[in-house]
Amino acid sequence: MRTHTRRTVLGASIAVAGSGLLAACSDSGSRPRSGSRTPDGGLGPGGQVIEPFVPKGPKGYVEPSGPEVLAAEKKRGSGPVRKFDLTATPTPIDLGGRTVRSWAYGDALPGKEVRVTAGDILEISLANHLPESTTLHSHGIRLRCDMDGAPDLTQRPIKPGEDFLYRFAVEHSGTYWLHSHSGMQLDRGLYAPLIVEDPKEPLSYDKEWVVVLDDWLDGVDGSTPDGVLAELGGGMDMGEEGGSHSGHGSSDGKKSSGPSRILKGSHSRLLHGMGGTVNYPFYLINGRLPTAPSEFRARPGDRIRLRIINAGGETAFRVSLGGHDMTVTHTDGYPVRHTKTDALLIGMAERYDVCVTAKDGVFPLVALAEGKKDAALAILRTGGGTAPKYGVRPSELNGKLVPARRLVPDESVALSRREPDHEMRLRLTGNMRKFNWSFDHTPYRLSQRHPIRFGDRIRLTVINATDMWHPIHLHGHTFALAGIDSIGARKDTAPVLPHRKLVMDFDADNPGLWMLHCHNQYHSESGMMTNLGYLT
Repeated sequence: MRTHTRRTVLGASIAVAGSGLLAACSDSGSRPRSGSRTPDGGLGPGGQVIEPFVPKGPKGYVEPSGPEVLAAEKKRGSGPVRKFDLTATPTPIDLGGRTVRSWAYGDALPGKEVRVTAGDILEISLANHLPESTTLHSHGIRLRCDMDGAPDLTQRPIKPGEDFLYRFAVEHSGTYWLHSHSGMQLDRGLYAPLIVEDPKEPLSYDKEWVVVLDDWLDGVDGSTPDGVLAELGGGMDMGEEGGSHSGHGSSDGKKSSGPSRILKGSHSRLLHGMGGTVNYPFYLINGRLPTAPSEFRARPGDRIRLRIINAGGETAFRVSLGGHDMTVTHTDGYPVRHTKTDALLIGMAERYDVCVTAKDGVFPLVALAEGKKDAALAILRTGGGTAPKYGVRPSELNGKLVPARRLVPDESVALSRREPDHEMRLRLTGNMRKFNWSFDHTPYRLSQRHPIRFGDRIRLTVINATDMWHPIHLHGHTFALAGIDSIGARKDTAPVLPHRKLVMDFDADNPGLWMLHCHNQYHSESGMMTNLGYLT
């Protein structure tokens, strides 16, 4: 195992070992990896023993590298190892005629795709060339706890100039993604698609299009996500046990020098209130501005699988493909009974797979920033014609829209019917005036633990007592959207609308410490996070 300094693999993007594309790098051999036990049982570079990471907090809970975690990982199997190198680094990014300075994985936005097959062992070496600490979260993957990337909870943050080896079994196929889980780094460019193929893929399609949505402000007229957070009132340093997950304000110690980014007058009928509070100057599909959209080429009649990922920091997108209906096949990586729709509403961190049969011509794929009036654009081209221009709004955007709660899980992944062994109720609290988002009026603390027991069926009810919507994400598990008389689609992230509730059932089958949080970055970093812990 290698340890990199800042001088090694600088600017390298993701690459696959064994394919001839692995980024060249040299071993420093002088610095142990930060964070938890290495996956080979605790031996670091040179064979020295590295102690497993033990977070601060109450006793009596399974530790991130505890024997229970290792036993659960062993049951996931040991397939072929797929190796990738990833470098978090400052870099100029061309958005399509507009270049900004930001942080990314390598020099690409999104970061280059990581693609493996269910049953593989995924190994990602992350080198940190940023001016501050970072971690990597494999969003939606049911993985071993000490590889989850929650800083100070499951691993020590990776300091500048250090690296960390993430290694875990990938059990389930689906559309997932990688992103930083440190501070406001996600709202820069630190994200990449993670696609897990099914070795027995039941879907039949001719082409695949990975579509990554994003809202963008970093580097535009002096704006930074940390500066905007400070402007909103949630960027103060609250200390290790305070409400700020990152424990710092702006990444350079200064507030944004740019214009105000507070959004006023936002409203969405679909979200039952404000669409958001940040006025982003740009919305992107696959890192491109709508004035210079990316193009996907196919032939008329091709059946195309779109894997749509919302990597935005604070924006839900309403998505449609002009001239086409879409057949929803998966949500958050898990298959559902095929359902036709004209449009999708996709909250931050959610993913939807859809299939379309391509018509002849040139068609706009539009991602409307819900409640924010602007949109991102990409082009599907199967024939001649002039590409749709910025500002196009397909009629499908206002057509049939199927929410996740109406999707029916495929029988192969449906949660079994079972009465819950344990019920939990948590309230989302806070308001815009104080920007004091939290669970049960308690800002996030590392020592928080909501106890659960291995083997239990948990019913978690999240009650939104605020005037805003929140996409709620549970680490390390998938849950079923629970109805009165039904078990719904499998998800890991789902929106809860203002003054409504979200009821989710999940099986406690992945021991460790796991975050539950709002995936609005400005809400989570202001305190809307908490932790579930397995009792020993």
